Amino acid sequence: MVRRLLFGSVGLAPLVILIHYVFHPAETIEFVLAAAALVPLAWLIGEATEHAAEHTGPGIGGFLNATFGNAPELIIALLAVHQGLTEVVRGSLSGSVIGNLLLVLGFSLLFGGRGEIDRQSSFLALGLVALSTLLFLVVAIPGWNGDPERSSLADLSIPISIALLVAYLGLTFYSLRRHAALHIASAEEIRGWSLRFALGILAAATVVTAFVAEILVGTLEVFADKAGLSEFFVAAVIVAIVGNAAEHGGAVVVAARGKIKLAAEIALASSAQVAVFLIPAVVLLALLIEPLSLAFRQVEILALGVSAVVATVLLADGHSSRLKGAILIATYLGIAIVFFSVGER
Repeated sequence: MVRRLLFGSVGLAPLVILIHYVFHPAETIEFVLAAAALVPLAWLIGEATEHAAEHTGPGIGGFLNATFGNAPELIIALLAVHQGLTEVVRGSLSGSVIGNLLLVLGFSLLFGGRGEIDRQSSFLALGLVALSTLLFLVVAIPGWNGDPERSSLADLSIPISIALLVAYLGLTFYSLRRHAALHIASAEEIRGWSLRFALGILAAATVVTAFVAEILVGTLEVFADKAGLSEFFVAAVIVAIVGNAAEHGGAVVVAARGKIKLAAEIALASSAQVAVFLIPAVVLLALLIEPLSLAFRQVEILALGVSAVVATVLLADGHSSRLKGAILIATYLGIAIVFFSVGER
């Protein structure tokens, strides 16, 4: 029944896009409609990823979900750069890494319960997040004094971004080869969609998600103003959660079905991909629009470090549990409260 309801409500997304461009309703109405439309889209991406993982294994399945799920965030970030909202860009991207490590992974473990996860793959993803956090310090520390948008910091961000992209490409190539060698799907195991059809659904759902997310983000400022929230909090928490709707829904769906290894791969692969691929890609692509520096705030760097450490400690034994999921979620709520209290830079 729930499955049929979600499948039927996928049509809400194109309806929201049509309403936005044709009827131009009030922004508060658009916010509610767009938020509702993201729920079935997240389910659809999770469904397609699960079918693709039957062919590829959980490791590559998690990578596919992270890749398709993070595409809307790239679009949102570049749109924000074009509007000159650099603090929103940095806040949403750092908040995305933190949200995937704590919130998405936390709910996955909470719904999935006891199970085994891939320790090597987990530590690889967490290591990439830690590496990126250390490299961000090179630009962030000078940015704590003076103008964080000064050209010298934007120039310094370019080699840092290139280094992160090289590390990501090299380690991802190794990781995908390892997962491909570990998983050989038999004809009996593959009972769902074909790989080509699943990838097609993933691509289509990602494109539609990008449009809906753009509408939602476009109404967030009005929502934030009426709610009395800081621009930083809106970016680091609300925009980050909206941008990660696909990963949130997809990971929880597969975790609830007992595929905790795949759910963990989705959350961890997504956090690593944002940290060492999406953030550097935004910096380099922003050169075509307006230079962007990696001058993250102290509270962002601290939150990234805490998230990586907590996740590493909890996943060290290679097993999941509902208690671990609750701890991750509680840590995220603590960080969100801190983000709420610090206000603007």
